[in-house]
Amino acid sequence: MAKRAPRADIDETRLVVGERETSAVGVPGVYHAMKTSLEQMGVVRSARTLLRVNQKDGFDCPGCAWPEEDRRHVAEFCENGAKAVAEEATLRRIEPSFFAAHSVDELRGHDDWWLGQQGRLTTPMVLDEGATHYREAGWDEALDLVAGALAGLDDPDEAVFYTSGRTSNEAAFLYQLLVRGLGTNNLPDCSNMCHESSGSALTETIGIGKGTVSIEDIHEADLLIVAGQNPGTNHPRMLSALEKAKRRGATIIAVNPLPEAGLIRFRNPQTPHGLVLGGTRIADEFLQIRLGGDQALFQGIGKHLLEREAEEGGVLDRAFIEGFTTGFDAYAAAVAEVGWPQIEEATGLDERTIRATAERVRRSRGTIVCWAMGLTQHKHSVATLRDVVNVLLLRGDIGRPGAGVCPVRGHSNVQGDRTMGIYEKPSETFLAALDAEFGFRAPRAHGHDTVAAIRAMRDGRVRVFLGMGGNFVSATPDTAVVEAAMSRVDLTVHVSTKLNRSHVVHGRRAVILPTLGRTDRDRRGRGEQRVTVEDSMGAVHASRGRLAPPSGDLLSEVAIIARLAERVFADRPNAPRADWRALEDDYARVRAHIARVVPGFDDYERRIEKGRTFLLPNGPRDARRFDTPTGRAVFTANALEHPRIPEGRLLLQTLRSHDQYNTTVYGHDDRYRGIRGGRRVVFAHADDIRALGFAEGDIVDLVSEWDGPLGREERRAEAFRLVAYDTPRGNAAAYYPETNVLVPLDSVADTSGTPTSKAVVVRLEAR
Repeated sequence: MAKRAPRADIDETRLVVGERETSAVGVPGVYHAMKTSLEQMGVVRSARTLLRVNQKDGFDCPGCAWPEEDRRHVAEFCENGAKAVAEEATLRRIEPSFFAAHSVDELRGHDDWWLGQQGRLTTPMVLDEGATHYREAGWDEALDLVAGALAGLDDPDEAVFYTSGRTSNEAAFLYQLLVRGLGTNNLPDCSNMCHESSGSALTETIGIGKGTVSIEDIHEADLLIVAGQNPGTNHPRMLSALEKAKRRGATIIAVNPLPEAGLIRFRNPQTPHGLVLGGTRIADEFLQIRLGGDQALFQGIGKHLLEREAEEGGVLDRAFIEGFTTGFDAYAAAVAEVGWPQIEEATGLDERTIRATAERVRRSRGTIVCWAMGLTQHKHSVATLRDVVNVLLLRGDIGRPGAGVCPVRGHSNVQGDRTMGIYEKPSETFLAALDAEFGFRAPRAHGHDTVAAIRAMRDGRVRVFLGMGGNFVSATPDTAVVEAAMSRVDLTVHVSTKLNRSHVVHGRRAVILPTLGRTDRDRRGRGEQRVTVEDSMGAVHASRGRLAPPSGDLLSEVAIIARLAERVFADRPNAPRADWRALEDDYARVRAHIARVVPGFDDYERRIEKGRTFLLPNGPRDARRFDTPTGRAVFTANALEHPRIPEGRLLLQTLRSHDQYNTTVYGHDDRYRGIRGGRRVVFAHADDIRALGFAEGDIVDLVSEWDGPLGREERRAEAFRLVAYDTPRGNAAAYYPETNVLVPLDSVADTSGTPTSKAVVVRLEAR
């Protein structure tokens, strides 16, 4: 029997700070995975469900996008994957009576953890203008309401269509078709807030906005640099791949302001060595870098390699540089101008340490650089990632086994969504193919990314917001501004599996459309359906839910989109020509359209049979082919940047606790960092705490400061407990979404527009 949903929010007065852990997973990881599963699903359902996770005849984990090997373990999931599955496959239900018993104002007063723990949504719900409670609605009424609002727009750009990374390829493809059929490219997604900097830098330098490695390359690499990433919490299955690489002789360098347990030691729960013999040391070297110092580190590595080449030769891959790249001379000249004192100041590392790291790169037979949001959420993130590419190009480490770039995506199909056309700046090639397939003219003008969408709502230029999954209000920066912006919208619509804050911070009217999850069986007109997803490494595979849905009349995302499109496009000129009812009843028809529009999906249906996985084309990886204007990979010359921290201030990064995934909070603890029973903590160096006039354990407000368009601006997050932690002087860290309120809407990365959530200047104020 599953445990009942909690009745109260997290009680921060019960927070306990203990010793941080120096290893990840092991018996505690198994225990916590099973504990959460049993609380949410009960014994029988837990066993039936977990044994299907990431199996060839099962469903793709709704958590991270780390790829699977062809040979699967019986238990092909991690602790946080089990928690993600348990959250979705929970036996808890939210019936219409729940909304009758709880007003929207009351629900808004609860924290994100409480909201998410109440259970699966089962029935369409409508909040009428001026109403205090959501009311039950039938599917026809709810969809007619949404379709009517879209049809009544004066301009299609008055609507915004958000997408989370959970959406399948089939749903994402139909969703973008619906949106472009309406006449807009307002398709912001979670990539805009996380990995847009990766896509911007990689598209410019190697011609594709994705990584260039496979899971086999990870195993074969001689050197792996893991920068700005915490796999032990955010994608724990990566630790198994790193362990395999270590067994084959790889060296691993961790680059992070915080020492993370998963990169110190991994106790693999599927091996006796991991369970009882201490596990595997992962990082051979830990570079405790200052926030925002990664560009300087990679410029320092490049500088050392160029100097050694000048001294003795044979360091650079000259054949690769001359045959496959452009811009080398300008890059070399720019790096030569950067002094070691600048590099040391930016990184907090000494010249000797950086040169030793560069020597590891020089001796490596193949180097892979992995990264996540620690590198992508700074003002100079795109420049940083260009310099990552520069180092790999020097050694010819693009397009050969065991080498390349590896941006590790967080959400399960965020990369697939982009491949399917969820992008506010689509290419002409994609739009032309879409036009030809569906006999209409898609809009060419670029739409809003996430930050631009918030600004448009704030300024009263958006009348309808539709979110396909996710938790837009809690995931985005500058929370108070976002909440005020959402309240200005005529209609907010959310296609969701679980209750979250975006349902209670709403427009003048609101609609909740409950949907099937990955774990749910999806039976449509032509029988049981399957969907597909793309992992972090460009591999596509099928996913088929196995559990009875929470409600008999729940619709899938595909069905919701198809029914909405049928209503919106009835008698509409220049609408996409599609048999929406047939697409709803048979997802193979959707895949047939995808195969004719998106390169690499030919013979789609056969290639996903029997659990098969296929790799999408990747020019740099497959043939050292670079889709850039010159047809070559591009060295870039980038001015060195790093954050400057004003006197008496700290530079804050927002991050996840171990008990959460994105904005979904599983529990009260972050046991790897020694935090139990609460979330409102701020980690800072003990010397900084004393220098600022505080003591560990003090409760403080965090106040962010920045120069906005109207002058000096501030935001406040209240009542955080100071925790002394091993982090560079001047740096601090705290959990989101609680600290998203501090991230300025107008502080974004150059080129990519990603919010600078890893570089927030804050002061501490006593309570």
